[in-house]
Amino acid sequence: MSNVVVVYHSGYGHTRVMAEAVGQGVERHLGSTCRLIPVEEVDDHWERLHRADAIIFGAPTYMGSASAAFKGFMEATASFYLARPWRDKLAAGFTNSGCLCGDKLNTLLQMSVFAAQHSMIWVGLDLLPARSSTGLFDGQLNRLGSSLGAMAQSNVEQSPEFAPPLEDRRTAAHLGERVARLAERLAQTSH
Repeated sequence: MSNVVVVYHSGYGHTRVMAEAVGQGVERHLGSTCRLIPVEEVDDHWERLHRADAIIFGAPTYMGSASAAFKGFMEATASFYLARPWRDKLAAGFTNSGCLCGDKLNTLLQMSVFAAQHSMIWVGLDLLPARSSTGLFDGQLNRLGSSLGAMAQSNVEQSPEFAPPLEDRRTAAHLGERVARLAERLAQTSH
């Protein structure tokens, strides 16, 4: 059993779809709970974040980095940085962009450094990259080949109803389930 919070920003709804998939993955792990918190509402939920076993960060990648709204959330944590309430919590991340690459790795790197600054333990994606000789991935996880976190690519002309593709949403769910499982294991060993 673990208590996981997903803090995310979504400019057009595609990253929210990923956040929902992460949350579904968390709740697939028996007894685990997940709360999704958009960064616009985070001021009402700081205590929930401090009590969580794990925090999963999500942001779209705009111009090669996390969105300004997500960076605003990151900077707001300076108010409790010295108290270190997130020390030894698990952390993970996911991102989305309109391009296949979109420099999404930079956003995941930002998130992992942010987690390290808060003395958190980063959980990467434990999946090998999907393989295809045709460019079709037929439901394979980790379509974009990330190791640091879950990545998604949403065609800019498609609404969140259709994008990101199933492979990316399933990868996000896998990450959520992994974090929930590891948070439970960490809690058992700390007693």
